[in-house]
Amino acid sequence: MANESRPCPCGIGDRFDYEGCGQEVQVEHIKAYVCKPPASTGRAVVVIHDIFGWQLPNTRYMADMLTAHGYIAICPDFFVGQEAWKPSNDWASFDDWLKTRNAGKIDKEVDVILKYLREQCGAKKIGVIGFCWGGAAVQHLMLKNPHLKTGVSLYGVIRFFDNRSSLLHPTFFIFAEKDDYIPLEQVTLLEQKLKQNCKVDYEVKIYPGQTHGFVHRRREDINPQDKPFIEEGRKDMINWLNKYL
Repeated sequence: MANESRPCPCGIGDRFDYEGCGQEVQVEHIKAYVCKPPASTGRAVVVIHDIFGWQLPNTRYMADMLTAHGYIAICPDFFVGQEAWKPSNDWASFDDWLKTRNAGKIDKEVDVILKYLREQCGAKKIGVIGFCWGGAAVQHLMLKNPHLKTGVSLYGVIRFFDNRSSLLHPTFFIFAEKDDYIPLEQVTLLEQKLKQNCKVDYEVKIYPGQTHGFVHRRREDINPQDKPFIEEGRKDMINWLNKYL
């Protein structure tokens, strides 16, 4: 998102040919994808999608991966029925599109989803992960929501919340070294502010040679040179959640 002429030129990457193991549900005014483990552990993770929306197979693949590790995973439509971004859209219209999809204005929907997870799914400990737009939403929630236990922000757009760093909960930040939209100077500045202001556990990790979206928009079989880093990012995400949930 550093390129102001194309404010968020996220490529959709390798679109996974994946149908998912979960099911779609209606939670009050929100549609959501839910996947549950065979036996509930009382642990749940809210998965916040990127600009390509809650139906992107890649994001559902990540939700199912969480379930394979014992988590109830739910990926709600945080655009609440508004159309997700399409790769064929004109990037010149992106800023106008984004105005009605603010990553810092999802609190009402999050409250609905947390209630559903507690009352309908038996969740006792709830964390959150998010990608790109969703990564920025994670940072917002870690600054504000008292009911979540931890968060993982994957290449979240720092400039949305770059002046706030007093996190309430342990947060893991995943960044790519060669991210055209999140310059390393922004990551360095985030680290400095966290060091000055943050009173909870956090980690900022930069994955060498990687580009924006590498954890969920890259297929290991298509990008064998990146496979170690894709796997490392996913493993680090799971390990962080395991530590705090």
